[in-house]
Amino acid sequence: MAPSFHDTDPMGVVWHGNYLRVFESVREALFRAIDYGYQDMTTSGYIWPVVDVKIKYCQPWLLEEKAKVTAEIIEHENRLKIRYCVVRLSDGKTLTKSEITHMAYDIHKKEALFVSPKIFLEKLKKAS
Repeated sequence: MAPSFHDTDPMGVVWHGNYLRVFESVREALFRAIDYGYQDMTTSGYIWPVVDVKIKYCQPWLLEEKAKVTAEIIEHENRLKIRYCVVRLSDGKTLTKSEITHMAYDIHKKEALFVSPKIFLEKLKKAS
């Protein structure tokens, strides 16, 4: 993945707010890989809003500079925490690290949950 012109600031560096858009795209792919995309979530009666974001900008990510963006679920029982890493392909240097925390929300009861829904845990187990 390489940032486009519209992703960068006037200095040709990825604007800090655009990392969240990149992480969202990677999170969507991660959820699809466990067969729990956004439509599946909604159908199951749950959504996962973001409740906390931590980002460490280690090196600038420059216009058209290729990088690999990975996502890994590091917590899933009481909340969902995903760790992201942006690594420059040319030299393997870490450009950015992030941890984003989500909380399950029951859309029918309109309430936050303090444990992950059974359907999500089943999808994770099946994907392992």
